[in-house]
Amino acid sequence: MQIFSVRFKKNRNCQLNDDGGLIILFMAKSIDVKFPAVVAACFFCLIEISLTSFGQAPFISKVWVADNGNGTYKNPVLHADYSDPDAIRVGDDYYMTSSSFEDIPGLPILHSKDLVNWKLIAHALHRMPPHDHFSTPRHGEGVWAPSIRYHKGEFYLYYPDPDFGIYLTKATRAEGPWSEPMMVAAGKGLIDPCPLWDDDGKVYLVYAYAGSRAGIKSILAIKRLSADGTKAIDEGVLVYDGHVLDPTVEGPKFYKRNGYYYIFAPAGGVSTGWQLALRSKNIYGPYERKVVMDQGNTSINGPHQGAWVTTQTGEDWFLHFQDKGVYGRIVHLQPMKWADNWPVIGEDKDGDGKGEPVMVHKKPNVGKTYPIQTPEDSDEFDQPGIGLQWQWMANPKVTWAFPNPSAGHLRLFSDQMPHTAKNLWQAPNVLLQKFPAETFTVTTKMTFVPNKALENEKAGLVIMGFSYAGLSLKSKKDGIYLVQTLCKNAEKGEVEKESLLGKWESTSIYLRVKVLAGGLCQFSYSLDGKSFTETGDPFQAEAGRWKGGKVGLFCTREGKINDSGFADFDWFRFE
Repeated sequence: MQIFSVRFKKNRNCQLNDDGGLIILFMAKSIDVKFPAVVAACFFCLIEISLTSFGQAPFISKVWVADNGNGTYKNPVLHADYSDPDAIRVGDDYYMTSSSFEDIPGLPILHSKDLVNWKLIAHALHRMPPHDHFSTPRHGEGVWAPSIRYHKGEFYLYYPDPDFGIYLTKATRAEGPWSEPMMVAAGKGLIDPCPLWDDDGKVYLVYAYAGSRAGIKSILAIKRLSADGTKAIDEGVLVYDGHVLDPTVEGPKFYKRNGYYYIFAPAGGVSTGWQLALRSKNIYGPYERKVVMDQGNTSINGPHQGAWVTTQTGEDWFLHFQDKGVYGRIVHLQPMKWADNWPVIGEDKDGDGKGEPVMVHKKPNVGKTYPIQTPEDSDEFDQPGIGLQWQWMANPKVTWAFPNPSAGHLRLFSDQMPHTAKNLWQAPNVLLQKFPAETFTVTTKMTFVPNKALENEKAGLVIMGFSYAGLSLKSKKDGIYLVQTLCKNAEKGEVEKESLLGKWESTSIYLRVKVLAGGLCQFSYSLDGKSFTETGDPFQAEAGRWKGGKVGLFCTREGKINDSGFADFDWFRFE
């Protein structure tokens, strides 16, 4: 007889735990009970459940699902800021990575069985080198467009840091562990690398240049690598100059097919550009040029920069991003075909070999049908590690956060703001995640326990970007106060403005932010989690440097002390 482990917790939900046990979540204290499945079936007939006894149920977001459940999907397949995506297929599995800039952990690894339903399974980078340099926020620096490949039983992940050079990290399993990054090619302004193992065993790396660092841009070059792919062995050869036809050509991906070398590359700018394909019979060119996808008559601006993958059944698909402002660079999936040895991406309505994005399409044929799944967003904080959806704004200290799964919360200890910091934009210990949809509501329950010997400890909920806003509790000599925070032009060093909303007699509070279309945010609070009071005017969320806005948590202090206060977050839920 199948036995299920049932746990009662503090919300009305139902899912499976890690060992396949059924988790039923109610408004009650946590208890664990075990009973036969037949009894469970009788008991749970009063609520809607989805159950499998073979492993954990896939997470399904309440705010964005791309799989329509009828054999079709809608774009974007990820309405979240997975910028500059690259993807591969290994057997029956698809893996994707993306830019992560200064956020840590970085280099996300996503997994899918059908290119539509994705799960975030790991990060390849847990501390950004050089470690001291990235111990403070370096907005817009760090990991730019990476590439992922699988070669002779190993995953290779090349990523550029525009200020230091091109790195490589490797793993035998996509879930990790990933090796410490090694420098492949040092140099300022080297970006967007992608390797190619040629038929004769030689290894090449195509890349671009960042004008802000190198003083040149809009060109693509190729370096030879050592046989093991770990070191550049020449200075590079210019293979394409886009100044005349394709300004800001960058983000190249390297392939070989039917005797042609192909470089897929975006051009024309992040929000306004198009997708190029370059081809040549010689790896160093000359390369023929063709625009293979642009916006056309669609609403999808600047569709470009991504990855070509072929399914087990021989279908071709292309993953790319769209710059959606405050929502970041969200990920679309396009059908792809070949005509006269040129790729055609998207829907080619007039037959000219240039496609445009589709919004709804039949799902890829991968030989089977797989369950609906999305990257996790909501978090009950009942696991021994911090959820993969969370990232810090710099290399973290181990003292910033401690999961406490037995109590079902995440504890953030206050950390002293850097002496040079004028606002939260310059604080490293802000724990954030991507906007997962165009509209959503986030609610969290927080218990704030400041150190009574210290004033101005502060913890709460924040929407972060070039400007930011938040709602928090703050300690003062005479008690705890509810505080509304607004900081316009935070990236320029402006000082945040605080509005005291009154003394808060409880240590616990429910904090909420509702995000409307276009990123307009309304904060509110509650004492009981049922009746919420809105605070202040709506805040217009803004993008960050090279990425979208983010939502998350913080716990800071101004002074130095040997025993900081803390905030316990019981859960963090998207609706």
